[in-house]
Amino acid sequence: MTAETSQTLDRGLRVLKLLADTDHGLTVTELSNKLGVNRTVVYRLLATLEQHSLVRRDLGGRARVGLGVLRLGRQVHPLVREAALPALRSLAEDIGATAHLTLVDGSEALAVAVVEPTWTDYHVAYRAGFRHPLDRGAAGRAILSARRQPGDWLGYALTHGELEAGACGAAAPLLGVTGVEGSVGVVMLADAIPERVGPRVMDAAREVADALR
Repeated sequence: MTAETSQTLDRGLRVLKLLADTDHGLTVTELSNKLGVNRTVVYRLLATLEQHSLVRRDLGGRARVGLGVLRLGRQVHPLVREAALPALRSLAEDIGATAHLTLVDGSEALAVAVVEPTWTDYHVAYRAGFRHPLDRGAAGRAILSARRQPGDWLGYALTHGELEAGACGAAAPLLGVTGVEGSVGVVMLADAIPERVGPRVMDAAREVADALR
C-alpha cells in the first residue's frame, strides 16, 4: 500500500475477487483468514458491499457475489470491444473474412465486436449481438476447449455449417486475461478453412489478449 491508495477500498476489492473465485461462497471467518484481518473489519466490508448489491449473504451466512456486479459488467463490453478492434480489422483484411470477438454470456456465446473485410466481393454477414450456444460454432468451441484445459490448451477450433449452411468458422480462445472469457475468430463462405487461417486467428487472439491486460 502507498500513501495514495485506500486500504479500505483495497480490502473491499480483494473481498470481491475472493468471492468471484469460488462457487460456494465464503464465510466471514474464511474471509478474515484469507485477508489477514479481524472479523469485525470483514463484517463492515460486507455490510458496505451489500448496500451496493455487490455482495449477498445466504441463510447460512456465506457471502457470494451479488447481482450488482452485472450492472458494472454491462459497461465492460464497450471497453473490450474498443481494445479488440485494431486486431480484428487486421485479421479481417488479412484473411478476407468477417472477424469477430466473442465473449461468454451465461451459457451462450455473444459476439461483442465484428469487423467485415473491405476488399472482398462477398462475405458472411455477422452482427454484434448475435448469440449462439457455447457448444455450437468455432467461437464457443474454442472457449470450451480452453475451459476444459485452463492454461494448457494452445490451439484453435474449426467448424463447418454449425451456425449457417455453407459457412466455415475458425476461432482461438483469449488466454491469460483475468475476468474475461472469450475467443477471436473468423467466419467465411468456403468448403474448408485454408491452412493459414488457424495460426493467424491464434495470433489475433494473442494481440487482443495483450491489449486487454
